[in-house]
Amino acid sequence: MIDQNAGADETGSGARTDAGAATDDPAEAGPVQADERAAAPPPRRPWWRRWGRRLGLTALALAVVATLFSVVYNAATAGRAKAPAGLTYIRTGDLMTRYRAWGTGGSPVVLVHGAAESADTWEPVADLLARDHRVYALDLNGAGYTSRRAPYNLDHQTRQLLAFLDALNLRRPLLVGHSSGAATIAETALRAPNRAGGLMFLDGDALSTGAGPPPAFRYVVVPPYRTTILRLVVHSDWLIRTIYSTQCGPGCPRLDAAGLDRWRRPYQVAGAEAGVWGMLRYGVPGLTESRLTLLRSVGVPKAVVYGAQDAVFAKDSAAQTARRIGAPDPTLIPGARHLTLISAPSQVARAVEDLAARRVP
Repeated sequence: MIDQNAGADETGSGARTDAGAATDDPAEAGPVQADERAAAPPPRRPWWRRWGRRLGLTALALAVVATLFSVVYNAATAGRAKAPAGLTYIRTGDLMTRYRAWGTGGSPVVLVHGAAESADTWEPVADLLARDHRVYALDLNGAGYTSRRAPYNLDHQTRQLLAFLDALNLRRPLLVGHSSGAATIAETALRAPNRAGGLMFLDGDALSTGAGPPPAFRYVVVPPYRTTILRLVVHSDWLIRTIYSTQCGPGCPRLDAAGLDRWRRPYQVAGAEAGVWGMLRYGVPGLTESRLTLLRSVGVPKAVVYGAQDAVFAKDSAAQTARRIGAPDPTLIPGARHLTLISAPSQVARAVEDLAARRVP
């Protein structure tokens, strides 16, 4: 007889074995777990890595856009302006120096401008002085319409000024230097004490104080961006008026179209942009304090005149400058800022007249 229970047991045992294989056999369970792991989402990156990637991509996109804009803008504004007609030039060593002259009689006065200025900046003062003096103003190397040639440093400007005095045969003129121009007349008097009849520092201390951009500037503001930045500033009426009014103050006339052109055009003529970058590399010219104090022994009358509200220098700068060079107490023009030659031409001219009365002939 066939034992049915035994068959059932075998069948049941086989079923249990199959069921156990379905759940316990590692050979078959492995692929299922692998599929489950593959379906699981990958772990999220740290938030700082996600934001860093986004910022990097954004910066790259902005750099591409800025570069394209800069290249297109520079090409569209590549035309150069012409210098005004009727300018006067004279050879001064390796430069063709542009200058202006006022008056036909009296003792000579030579006016030396500061950074970002030109001979034209002196016109309000020169018109007043021309009644009794022969007045001259020149464009220093790197400024105005004088030919531009490196190096753009104090030595080159000093040699230019001495050559200018020689070329015009000016004997012991008063030398008046505004802002950084004070350093140029100071170095000129130290090199050739018998060439100056008197010295006036107008809104300037003549010191080398490290003015100008840091050395790394030229590696950060590189072509084509620096050209774009300069042209955007030069083309902006608002920026020119803002800088002018900040340095000049409420006493200055508002710049009209002709006034804007007078400040703008020197930066648009051929070679001007290269001159700007050259001047930035050298920084604002100046002397060490020890060298500046040597002026005490130069036997010519001296004067220091500042705008009382000049924010370019410290409040005690005028008094300290007068002590350094052996000048009388400084003259402070009430309410005037840095551009006293524009905001207070009558007071500046009066101070020059007072110095002329003490001039060494």
